[in-house]
Amino acid sequence: MNTDAVGTPRPLLPTWLVATIAGGFGLLYAYTVWNAVSLLVYQASGVLGLNGLGWFVLLLAVVFPIAAFAVAFALGRRRRAGVFVLLMLAGLALVAVFWLNVLAYAYAYGGSLLGG
Repeated sequence: MNTDAVGTPRPLLPTWLVATIAGGFGLLYAYTVWNAVSLLVYQASGVLGLNGLGWFVLLLAVVFPIAAFAVAFALGRRRRAGVFVLLMLAGLALVAVFWLNVLAYAYAYGGSLLGG
């Protein structure tokens, strides 16, 4: 049991609710990881391969959603359900913006990521 500023006890979220919320958002985070791995494999197996910057950018695109999920989960698991959902949604929005930045960079300056 948690206590708030007044001292009244506030129950924590049930484990099944935390698992349901985290599982639902986890699927969305996993989808972005899957897309990042797919782009990494596609670019690395191409004719020119990847240079060091390409490996860094595309591996960061794989690791960032995992780290964002872990931070959002750690910050929200002890809070109310609405706050937990908003934290997970904010983390997912941050991941989406990062993924769009990676795609924009890869398509606009794709030659700088490729080896050769």
